[in-house]
Amino acid sequence: MSQHLFKWKHFESEFIILCVRWYLKYPLSYRMLVEMMQERGLNLTHTTIMRWVHQYSPIIDKRIRKHLQPTNDSWRIDETYLKIKGKNAYLYRAVDSEGKTIEFFVSEHRDKDAAKKFFRKALKAIHNKQPRVITTDKYAVTEIAIYEMIYGGSLSVKTTIRQVKYLNNIIEQDHRFIKGKIKPMLGFDSFETAEKTICGIEVMHMIRKGQIEEIQSALGEVKFFNKIMGISA
Repeated sequence: MSQHLFKWKHFESEFIILCVRWYLKYPLSYRMLVEMMQERGLNLTHTTIMRWVHQYSPIIDKRIRKHLQPTNDSWRIDETYLKIKGKNAYLYRAVDSEGKTIEFFVSEHRDKDAAKKFFRKALKAIHNKQPRVITTDKYAVTEIAIYEMIYGGSLSVKTTIRQVKYLNNIIEQDHRFIKGKIKPMLGFDSFETAEKTICGIEVMHMIRKGQIEEIQSALGEVKFFNKIMGISA
């Protein structure tokens, strides 16, 4: 597994994942990481680290899914915006009533189709349950999408929709970590790189919130990443 993932790389797999993990976890620029690695005797370029982030973030996202603790059936939905090629795009996000991340979805549009794609992705994720109640941000299009999915059978007819702003404070607060990491990036150059980078940032945020039981410490985090990426101890 490891040999395939890191084949033809000029650096040890441990250092590659270290750079990827630190970039996604902390408010660091690629150039800051270059300097930090230079202190460790590694001469890298910022574009090398960027390519690693784009390559390995989706793999990490995919591999942690089976390790995520189950979320509960009270969903809090909201969208926040980000910049892609200088234009507004949207990040759909949901957490449960305990703050655990349910799902995220990057979209070029904020409309009914985007909301449905988000819900389909959330319902497909193995760590999620069918929602008993969905609290929204009072955006009408999102509610229409929910009603149509109930009518179509994707969501249970017993699903309750709420519009209580204070109940959605938990998701609005949760946005802050993601926005705090994205803001120094000054936007993304393409939709594809935005998707790849954000999925990694969301993964690290899930870990920070304790959604993976195997990770109880910083050392545990390192061991967990080595395990899922097939890196020998």
